[in-house]
Amino acid sequence: MALEQVNAFYDVLMSDRAIYEQYYRQCCVRGIFGIWDWDKTKIVNFATTLGYSFTESELEAVLFGSEPIAFQDSINLSEYKQYVFQ
Repeated sequence: MALEQVNAFYDVLMSDRAIYEQYYRQCCVRGIFGIWDWDKTKIVNFATTLGYSFTESELEAVLFGSEPIAFQDSINLSEYKQYVFQ
């Protein structure tokens, strides 16, 4: 099921710092007033390069649906932010 693909993709992102850094550089754009915008098309395309298959609609369903995403073995994102913004 594609929704499982989205969850599996985000599990990999949160467990592998190098992949997360690629994801961050390729799929995120800094907008006005320092707001970060995530490009769903780029996210879907990036996931495809890792072997995952889902649509933008399925991505939205997981990210904005009523079911929260549970990440296991996630990287420390506050540590990553310190690394990126130094």
